[in-house]
Amino acid sequence: MATSNPVTKLTREDWRKQKELEEARKAGTAPAEVDEEGKDINPHIPQYIREAPWYVSTGRPTLKHQRVPAEFVKTFAGMNDWYKRGMKAGPAATKFRKGACENCGAMTHKKKDCLERPRKIGARYTGNNIAEDEVLQPEIDLDFAGKRDRWNGYDPEEYQQIVNEYTHMELAKKQLKADQLKEEFSETASGEGVETEKKHGGQSDDDSGEDDDKYAHEEAMPGTKFDTKQRMTVRNLRIREDTAKYLYNLDVNGPYYDPKTRSMRENPFKDTGLNETEVKYAGDNFVRNSGDTVRMAQAQVFAWDAYDKGTSVHLQAEPTKLELLQKDFSVEKDKFRNELHIILAKYGGEEHLDSPPKKFLIAQTMR
Repeated sequence: MATSNPVTKLTREDWRKQKELEEARKAGTAPAEVDEEGKDINPHIPQYIREAPWYVSTGRPTLKHQRVPAEFVKTFAGMNDWYKRGMKAGPAATKFRKGACENCGAMTHKKKDCLERPRKIGARYTGNNIAEDEVLQPEIDLDFAGKRDRWNGYDPEEYQQIVNEYTHMELAKKQLKADQLKEEFSETASGEGVETEKKHGGQSDDDSGEDDDKYAHEEAMPGTKFDTKQRMTVRNLRIREDTAKYLYNLDVNGPYYDPKTRSMRENPFKDTGLNETEVKYAGDNFVRNSGDTVRMAQAQVFAWDAYDKGTSVHLQAEPTKLELLQKDFSVEKDKFRNELHIILAKYGGEEHLDSPPKKFLIAQTMR
């Protein structure tokens, strides 16, 4: 609570009552203080902020000393304030006026500041072709954000010109299409429809119309593929006839479907008894183990083994080198196996190469 007179010293009882009142206001059981404008003062504001200095004290609770005075508040230009470029102030005068430009006759500047071509005989002496007065530009004081606003001073009505341009283009395309349809209809009626169809490559009118309505700025949208030669759009979207992954198995305890990555790792038909090759979708794990995935994993394992044996090779950094090393290793390995089979076939002893099971190698005997 702001003190009305900072010099007055409170008694012990008054100080205790003041503290109890402050605690009650903080707890919400007592009404808050009100300043001279009728606004409530937050009771949680510290005392050194809430109390005004002695040289600006008004004798009542206030927070006015914490606010910037109105005479020191700097005002900036608004969002719609901008220079009036290229505008003239009303119609031109019919005779020369005193104090006007001696060259063109405008009142807004002098002869030395005139931007018009110097006349052989100025408007002061001829009184003819007096120029219109320019609009005096206002002094616009922008704030920090206004100075860096790229759209500051932009007139949204200028975009209407672009809209009108594309509207005229659409109307011209429709008119051209209508003329083409009339021409084709007349040719078909006269028995030349077959030749027209061959000339257009067998395409239908609907397909050609869809291709004509495409624009280059529409092809840059995500999910589209634009071919500049054929001017066609191919959308990379899922076919709507395809069944979503989470609809194959509607069991609550079924395979988990991740909506963020749109992946289902387990097989949704695992409890049906069907083989993975007989179902439409066998899970992402089945896809990962097909194609070149296994070969890529084998190449990675070979790179690790080769690095442990002293050969510096990396799958991502040197894929060609790794593939050549793996190919040479496979050739040498097959060559070694063939020589081994030839020797065993000639001299025998293949039964001695079969080692006993590992449980017998480390097992104890009665000897």
